[in-house]
Order: sequence, then C-alpha cells, then structure tokens
Amino acid sequence: MTTSIKLNAGDLFPEMQVTLLDGSSVTLGKPQGNATWQAVFVYRGKHCPLCTKYLNELESYKQKLLDSGVEIIAVSADSKQQLEEHIEKLTISFPIAYGLTEQQMQTLGLYISIPRSEQETDHNFSEPALFVINENGGLQIVDLSNNPFVRPELESLVNGIGWIRNPDNNYPIRGTFKY
Repeated sequence: MTTSIKLNAGDLFPEMQVTLLDGSSVTLGKPQGNATWQAVFVYRGKHCPLCTKYLNELESYKQKLLDSGVEIIAVSADSKQQLEEHIEKLTISFPIAYGLTEQQMQTLGLYISIPRSEQETDHNFSEPALFVINENGGLQIVDLSNNPFVRPELESLVNGIGWIRNPDNNYPIRGTFKY
C-alpha cells in the first residue's frame, strides 16, 4: 500500500507560487486585496464541464465571500493555452491561475488523475479541492475530492464561512486531532 501526504486542518498552508493568465505570479494562501482570508479552489481543467459550471456559479458568491473577508482564486494544472481557451467559457472576475505542477499537487495532498485519453487532456491533473486559509496562514477549511462529482455546495459553504468568520461564534478550526 502506498501513502500520500495530506495537509492537516490548522497547519500552515505551504508557500506556493502560481501564474495568472496575464503572466504575473501570486502566492496561494496570501490574499491580494483587502480580504484577510483566501479560498483556493483547485479544479481539474478546461476538459471538465462540471468545473466550468462550478467556477461560473462561484462567481455569483464572490461578493458575499468578500463581505466575509475572503477572496477567491482558482488554479489548475492546465497550460496557459488551455486556460486561454477555457476562459472563453467562463464568466468570472476572480483570479484564475494555470500550471499547477505535479510536485505542487503532491505538496497539497491532492488526488491526481491520469488522463483517460488524449482527448481528455494532455497531462496529469488534480481532482477538485478547496483550501480556505485564514489570516495566520493556517488551513481553516480543507476539502479534497477524488472525482469531479463531489465538491462543496456553494450556498452552504459561503454561509458556513460567514458563520465561522463571525467573532461572536468563536468557532475553532475543526478536524485537528492528530493520528
């Protein structure tokens, strides 16, 4: 049996650079604007119609997340050309990055898939994941999937983040028991 490394809730998010479509580099987990938290949505790539639908739906929650102090970034292992083609089908205004490497995917503990055929895509890719990083750089929320059909339902996720961010609730990071 082989094992894979998974990030633990509460751990510091690893320092990781990714490239935006305009060629600029950003550090995942470090908000770029006025937000103090960042939600990193890892998606499979342009070959995945469910990813396109999910990213477009995510756009409608952008402001509510910002109101809770959380900014959004999406990233995949797609090439720049693949992202340029994919962006034609996306109606989003949040940053989206490309070129996530297999080493970066492994560092994040993501499930990595091999393409079923050349028609699907030309590289190994990550299955969907979500990391919500707090103002201290710690993993507040972690969600990993091994297939395209399991992702956080956005309304529940956004409402939950709002509840967690409310200081009156004093809600701790969950799932921190080490074993």
